[in-house]
Amino acid sequence: MNLTLFDLDGTLLPIDSDHSFGDYLIEIGWADGGEWKRRNDEFYEQYLAGRLDQVAYIDFATSAWRHRPLQEALAVRQRFMDERLGPQLLPPARALVAQHQAAGDLVAIVTATNDFVTAPIAAAFGVEHLIATRLARDAAGRYTGQMDGVPCLQQGKVVRVGEWLAQRGAQWQDFERITVYSDSINDLPLMERATHPVATNPGESLAAVARERAWPILQLFP
Repeated sequence: MNLTLFDLDGTLLPIDSDHSFGDYLIEIGWADGGEWKRRNDEFYEQYLAGRLDQVAYIDFATSAWRHRPLQEALAVRQRFMDERLGPQLLPPARALVAQHQAAGDLVAIVTATNDFVTAPIAAAFGVEHLIATRLARDAAGRYTGQMDGVPCLQQGKVVRVGEWLAQRGAQWQDFERITVYSDSINDLPLMERATHPVATNPGESLAAVARERAWPILQLFP
């Protein structure tokens, strides 16, 4: 069996789901359109530059919804999926995922975006295995604004995939072919573990690395 790992935001989606969810919370009045938007944009720029403080970001990003009743937050997440994310699940990305599934690959989405936001997105792509930044919950099941375990960002993605494989009784070296699709320089550590890294809709930094190392460059979106 071959292993195929997809980044999500900017790779399978032409938008960033985490940042977009923040904008959506502003639209529905759950977050302030001034200061909260400024900070949301600032964190996004930090991510693009490869220097995101994920502890601070998770506390901020969940602050607009985690104190609300869970069912209310889940309902808003579904509205976000229906109104904003659904139209972003484009045929080229769906087809690429389906191609690897049809080939019998072990397929996972590996994303720095938290599991609350991304669980329904992975399900919409038909991908069973989601490796995302986990949000911590207290004894009553309430989200705390903290992370559970290793953040799924940069080298943390390598760690988290390794943990997931170990839970399945597998290791990296068990796979003859490991394909990693990503748009972001943040994912360079994960791509360096691949036998077949594919820079997908890459940003400028990753595109430069891909050209230098003769990695394939794939443009899924215009």
